Amino acid sequence: MPVPWFLLSLALGRSPMVLPLERLVGPQDATHCSPGLSCHLWDDDILCLPGDIVPALGPVLVPTHLQTELVLRCGKETDCDLCVRVAVHLAVHGHWEEHEDEKKFGGAADPGLEKPRNASLQAQVVLSFQAYPTARCVLLEVQVPAALVQFGQSVGSVVYDCFEAALGSEVQIWSYTQPRYEKKLNLTQQLPDCRGLEVRNSIRSCWALPWLNVSADGDNARLVLNVSEEQHFSLFLYWKQVQGPPKPWWQKNLTGPQIITLNHTDLVPCLCIQVWPLELDSFRTNICPFREDPRAHRNLWRAARLRLLTLQSWRLEALCPLPAEAALCWQAPGGDPCQPLVPPLSWENITVNVLEFPLLEGHPNLCVQVNSWENLQLQECLWADSLGPLNDDVLLLETRGPQNNRSFCALEPSGCTSLPSRASTMAARLGEYLLQDLQSGQCLQLWNDDLGALWACPMDKYSHKRWALVWLACLLFAAALSLFLLLRKDHAKGWLRLLKQDVRKGAAARGRAALLLYSADDSSFERLVGALASALCELPLRVAVDLWSRRELSAQGPVAWFHAQRRQTLQEGGMVVLLFSPGAVALCSEWLQDGMSVPGANCPHDAFRASLSCVLPDFLQGRASGRYVAACFDRLLRPDAVPALFRTVPVFSLPSQLPDFLGALQRPSALRPRRLRESAEQVSRALQPALESYFHPPGTPGQGRGVGPGTGDGT
Repeated sequence: MPVPWFLLSLALGRSPMVLPLERLVGPQDATHCSPGLSCHLWDDDILCLPGDIVPALGPVLVPTHLQTELVLRCGKETDCDLCVRVAVHLAVHGHWEEHEDEKKFGGAADPGLEKPRNASLQAQVVLSFQAYPTARCVLLEVQVPAALVQFGQSVGSVVYDCFEAALGSEVQIWSYTQPRYEKKLNLTQQLPDCRGLEVRNSIRSCWALPWLNVSADGDNARLVLNVSEEQHFSLFLYWKQVQGPPKPWWQKNLTGPQIITLNHTDLVPCLCIQVWPLELDSFRTNICPFREDPRAHRNLWRAARLRLLTLQSWRLEALCPLPAEAALCWQAPGGDPCQPLVPPLSWENITVNVLEFPLLEGHPNLCVQVNSWENLQLQECLWADSLGPLNDDVLLLETRGPQNNRSFCALEPSGCTSLPSRASTMAARLGEYLLQDLQSGQCLQLWNDDLGALWACPMDKYSHKRWALVWLACLLFAAALSLFLLLRKDHAKGWLRLLKQDVRKGAAARGRAALLLYSADDSSFERLVGALASALCELPLRVAVDLWSRRELSAQGPVAWFHAQRRQTLQEGGMVVLLFSPGAVALCSEWLQDGMSVPGANCPHDAFRASLSCVLPDFLQGRASGRYVAACFDRLLRPDAVPALFRTVPVFSLPSQLPDFLGALQRPSALRPRRLRESAEQVSRALQPALESYFHPPGTPGQGRGVGPGTGDGT
């Protein structure tokens, strides 16, 4: 589908609007006001300190409306600067307070007190300007004669000439009084660049402006800078941010006319272009031509990532701010759609900031959905990497009413089924058992507040009961079939022998155990390990990793937990996988230097540290072959960086050597070569998102992108 490049022409403007501007002569600021008013401009700027709102004890002047106009301030005919003229409209608010003598005696107060009511009103009006990187505040003194003082009526305006700002910049203007009686007035003024000025020849910074156009080049975008051959200028590409400085991407000084091609995959809405001549105090042209491009928005969402920071907090990471809504949902096994937990939880507005959900515990079935313009853009189960694959749990919603009344329903694809219930759904049939599990403390509380709670209750034991009759029927059928085949003994012997071999091979391939040991260098590496373990479970292998056994690890201690897992894995003919990282290499070197000390004994969750006292003797005494394999990730650690002692067993680099790695984990001849390649491709696909997130965090330019010095060619 071609890019709607007419949007670019709308953004850049083929024929920009021409602005005829009034000229002011002289460098001094000035002020003037409506007939009948008197005004004065303080000579020096003041500090921008608005203060708090205070009550008015009588009628006061307050700003009610701001109006701006662009003018030129010229020292010479051809030496002008762009300036913002501001008109502040004023009105009288408030009333005179009734004097205590009038309240007490019901008559007129002292005649000496009548004079203030007939006096003129004075006000100090502050104008505040902010245009990155400058800011200033000026003070205007205004006096209104008594004849014009009418409560609630406008008395006129005061005009300030003027605030100088750079071409193409955005000026924020505030107005308030000192002291401040009401909220500050605010106005934003976007200044045009040289293309929109009728008098560009009068502005010196516009004379040597490099003219920039954006056009289509197939699916890509072409930047055409039409300048003379001897003209030197700088080109800067950046991602504009809502707050703070822009994120730089690429900058280079160039000479003469240039054509630079941008890859269509690099186009995002906040990608902006800045170009300026390499001259003193030259004007910089800024354009953001892709803000309305639909494909730029698709690219932005395609590159966006959700990152789990803590149990309760996560962040949406993207190159540009993404106004959207996010909510938690529950993903049940089986491929059903993720069901939003709204209510009881609510949608949260997000951009790129850290967002927190009031969770008590994480769960692999909890996922985050991100919607923009009522369309689902992202969905990720953030807790699955650290807590393992989806569980066969059912989510119970508890609702609390008045007088401590409690009701429960089970979340199912068809909706939330009340418990107990006579419905024909699985949760309804097991409703009494689920409520008993909840009362006995077998369910995990995920969220809690005054109105209700969320509970995750295990269903695996009921699934086993449900399938018991099915397995019994299968066994009866197998017994009958065996009896029939025995009656035809001569024909069945060979078939039974082949069947026995295939069953043994299939059981061995499906059920081999693997214990994964690693050093917890940081949270990003832990997520990478979790992704590898989850992918291996799909082969399937029976994978044990401390990430999924934190409760047992805390209860037993890392040494006891590792010994139990290692003994069980080796007794079942499984393999122990040593996953090396820079941190693991450092720990092994430290252990070898310090002798028999157990490094990191104060770390309650690090099974790798605890395993060194047991793993190293196996290697030193030659018992590691056939029991252990080693692995590391490409670009993180080279295989030859693994300590020499551990290179006595096969060392694999992942994902480049995934077929050999999976072959070592399986029993001999368990998988055919074609099936082994398919399994390696499956694991590699599952690892790619975690690897990209680890080596290329969102917001950093990737290697080999389609823009840079080599992509431009002069014309």
